[in-house]
Amino acid sequence: MVFSTDGEVPYKEGQSIGVVADGQDKNGKPHKLRLYSIASSALGDFGDAKTVSLCVKRLVYTNDAGEVVKGVCSNFLCDLKPGADVNITGPVGKEMLMPKDPNATIIMLATGTGIAPFRSFLWKMFFEKYEDYKFNGLAWLFLGVPTSSSLLYPEEFGKMKAKAPDNFRVDYAISREETNVAGEKMYIQTRMAEYKDELWELLKKDNTYVYMCGLKGMEKGIDEIMIPLASKEGSTG
Repeated sequence: MVFSTDGEVPYKEGQSIGVVADGQDKNGKPHKLRLYSIASSALGDFGDAKTVSLCVKRLVYTNDAGEVVKGVCSNFLCDLKPGADVNITGPVGKEMLMPKDPNATIIMLATGTGIAPFRSFLWKMFFEKYEDYKFNGLAWLFLGVPTSSSLLYPEEFGKMKAKAPDNFRVDYAISREETNVAGEKMYIQTRMAEYKDELWELLKKDNTYVYMCGLKGMEKGIDEIMIPLASKEGSTG
């Protein structure tokens, strides 16, 4: 989703913006602010620094009582018509900002819409030109999704790979459709395990940065890969 800001919401790659859904909650109060990772570079999808893009998944689930529950803000956004006004605030956040080193190795681990900040990184790296920045390092993206139909931005990533084959790698983990040689479901950590030795060599470099965005549960699986590797060389964290 692309929102026009007229340049009044300047941001950096990796930050978030807040959205307040229209209407009131069941107590008659305004809905709470919901933060979304920005999915566009600082220049925006049209290159004029006057828009901000989000990657939004409609949240609908059935609770323990058998009731269908809809996420307030995600459904508000997904039901919007082109040209509608939206209350946004921000930007906020600094934890996901890109490293300044153009020769860095940047390993990006994403599940689902957690791809958003990494799309912003990759646009800056491969789709845009700057006088003071040209990416010459390695950007390696691992993206985990349940089905191939839920893959996000595959065409864009294909163009990036064709444009910079030595600087961009992308590996998908499609959990409901793929398995490893042992027959285990292909989660993001399962895919990473196939490259664990190569990843460990990259992690030992001073200018390697690792980012994670998506389901919190992915942390445990990734720890299960990296901790044994670190232990081999006498590291504990």
